[in-house]
Amino acid sequence: MSSTDRTREPQYQGSVELKAKQGLTQLGLMTSETWHLDPRRLGFVLARYKFVSKMFSGLEHVLEVGCADAFGTRVVQQEVKRVTAVDFDPVFVADVRQRMGAEWKFDCQLHDMLSGPVAGGFDGAFSLDVLEHISKEDEHRFLQNIVDSLKEHGILILGTPSLESQSHASPASKVGHVNCKSGPELKAFVANYFHHVFLFSMNDEVVHTGFYPMAHYLFALACGRKT
Repeated sequence: MSSTDRTREPQYQGSVELKAKQGLTQLGLMTSETWHLDPRRLGFVLARYKFVSKMFSGLEHVLEVGCADAFGTRVVQQEVKRVTAVDFDPVFVADVRQRMGAEWKFDCQLHDMLSGPVAGGFDGAFSLDVLEHISKEDEHRFLQNIVDSLKEHGILILGTPSLESQSHASPASKVGHVNCKSGPELKAFVANYFHHVFLFSMNDEVVHTGFYPMAHYLFALACGRKT
């Protein structure tokens, strides 16, 4: 064995052995571009998934709406029993399925949430960086179909860039961001469907309860479905 095949400290040899056994993990379509253009943004994205994972810890079956390349999905898998992820773009669904490892398998389906709910009866549902791409004309249909995918006591988390953050957004982001909301607007929107809505601010990778107009990103966590 050559010096490049064995690490100088034995506790790191597992990294070499895992590479030899199954190769290196691919990032995914969107995540690879992020790593190429803006590496630190990947830290922010994974922090959003970690927030979801901790809020949903212990749930049986969770739905992710708009998973894209689903690079962060396994962060949620660490805390829940089962994840089903959906996206309306077949390019991303094919990418997810092609890269999926045996140790982190989950169901990834092609589904447009505007067309109807996802069957299964989920204990929780989350959607990160999707609502801002849904037109105001379609936003209630979008959220109603997510709610109809939940069990009676299901929990929802919506994560979206704040309206105030858009003055700092890149031109590429602004093209797709057709429906950003302020904190009070997001809370009022989700409160149409749930009795209890808890709003969180996020700046970079830090989630907090600070002043909403200064938040770059917003989370709405909701429970107690309205009938």
